[in-house]
Amino acid sequence: MATTHTGRGPGRLLAAVYTIFAISAGARAIFQIVTKFSHAPVAYLLSAAAAVIYLLAAVCFTRPSAQSWRTAVIALCVEFAGVVIVGALSVAQPHLFHDASVWSNFGSGYGFIPVILPLIGLVWLRRPQTRDAFGAPGPAQR
Repeated sequence: MATTHTGRGPGRLLAAVYTIFAISAGARAIFQIVTKFSHAPVAYLLSAAAAVIYLLAAVCFTRPSAQSWRTAVIALCVEFAGVVIVGALSVAQPHLFHDASVWSNFGSGYGFIPVILPLIGLVWLRRPQTRDAFGAPGPAQR
């Protein structure tokens, strides 16, 4: 194992930001689902899904293992695809979203962080030092 540890530096920051987003999106989704689900069920369920992905990523960042690394990569890829797809649909077909989700308009309600965060996370996960800290195989080791 290399000397890089996921509990310090960028890993700790990413875990903290993802935890904050999980709480924020989750609380918002729960409130909306409980109080006005019939108004915009798709948007509220998308926000709940985003919260689950954020929580999964945060947990993976704090529990370094090869499996956590793979799970985090998949979660961040799904997150990014979701932000792009939902963002594009919410711009092109706004009538599909009677209320905003976390990913609507590419995360504009959250300062566009939802579209940038998974890219930052993926860059960090691809670094050799991060791979070593997680015990994940490098590109040549697959």
